[in-house]
Amino acid sequence: MLYQRSSQLFVEANKVIPGGVNSPVRAFKSVGGNPIFIKEAKGAYLFDEDDNKYIDYINSWGPMILGHAHEPVINAIIEKAKKGTSFGTPTELETKIAELAVSMVPNIDKIRFVNSGTEACMSAVRLARGYTKRDKIIKFSGCYHGHSDSFLIAAGSGLSTFGVPNSPGVTEGTAKDTLLARFNDIENVKSLFEANKNEIAAIIIEPVPGNMGCIPPKASFLSSLRALCDENGTLLIFDEVMTGFRLAKGGAQELYGVRADIACYGKVIGGGLPVGAFAGREEIMNYLSPMGPVYQAGTLSGNPLAMAAGYQMLLELNSDAQIFSRLEEKTAYLEKGIDKVLSENNIDFTINRVGSMISVHFDKNEVYDFETAKNGDNETFKKFFHELLKKGIYIAPSAYETWFITDALSYEDLDYTIKSIDEVAKTL
Repeated sequence: MLYQRSSQLFVEANKVIPGGVNSPVRAFKSVGGNPIFIKEAKGAYLFDEDDNKYIDYINSWGPMILGHAHEPVINAIIEKAKKGTSFGTPTELETKIAELAVSMVPNIDKIRFVNSGTEACMSAVRLARGYTKRDKIIKFSGCYHGHSDSFLIAAGSGLSTFGVPNSPGVTEGTAKDTLLARFNDIENVKSLFEANKNEIAAIIIEPVPGNMGCIPPKASFLSSLRALCDENGTLLIFDEVMTGFRLAKGGAQELYGVRADIACYGKVIGGGLPVGAFAGREEIMNYLSPMGPVYQAGTLSGNPLAMAAGYQMLLELNSDAQIFSRLEEKTAYLEKGIDKVLSENNIDFTINRVGSMISVHFDKNEVYDFETAKNGDNETFKKFFHELLKKGIYIAPSAYETWFITDALSYEDLDYTIKSIDEVAKTL
């Protein structure tokens, strides 16, 4: 394939945008080469500025669950835009989408809309701290909750060691209140509680992490976290920015039958437009301003265009009884096909999958946390990525990112993908 126009655009972008991109993973630093500039998308396909066509397995990092430019969603945006794009006042549509979301998700009474997943997680942690009157939080190595200061923390040594910043600009004062735990290791979490008695406001976790590849939670891990939180007066925050309305109507809470005190949303809930949200029990959510003392605000929160897109998306997901089973079946079909061809070509690999989230790790050993995810052969992944790109298949440009399946994919698309992976595997 030729990428002349994309390469030219990347040179121009670097002159006026740091690194030429507005989000780092887009720069292809993990895989080498220059990023592809997309011109348009429809259904399961992307079209770049050089008119190359790709089967898309990123789907805007998750929200395009019904496919790109899904007509009912696009029409809802167009009709709403004709009436104005932003008012900075309450609208009826905010209440309608809130009522719909609350009806779809177990264990939530009220929801507050914001503009991104980062903002949702940041606000959820502030709310948890205000509600519990405690400062410290536990997060898990490899779980990504956006770029708020509290989340950009790397682990220190020792069970009770405070975190240290792993991004310049994050102060040690902020870092000291974030404790690092190992995903799928409940004993490690218990040790943090023992070393910080009555100090931990919340645990925040991706119930199915998607930023170290797809990592399924081990049996009873999430329910054990729930029990620990109950024992210690700590709130459990599920970051469902990726899993919410994707793994099931009610997200991971429904799938695993584990109750979160606060859940964070994004991606699907915006129908492709910038939206985030956090939701929880009434007594917790009422602690937010203007009812309570915890402040959170935003001029564009509940933006009518985003609300229109999200409402239409949730309506369709709520009314289609087979959508999640179709996504499950298509992703399982892809998993089975990839497993077969990589095995036949004697490649060391592990496939992780939960519902319509899937990742391929080039390591024969089980991948269950960030440390095991880092054992994968990244050089093999780089070649795998670029060879698939040449065949018109666009997967995440990082070994540490989940693939997201859209219902717009046909079985012909899946068969072509499996055939292409077979051909690429022979060169690895």
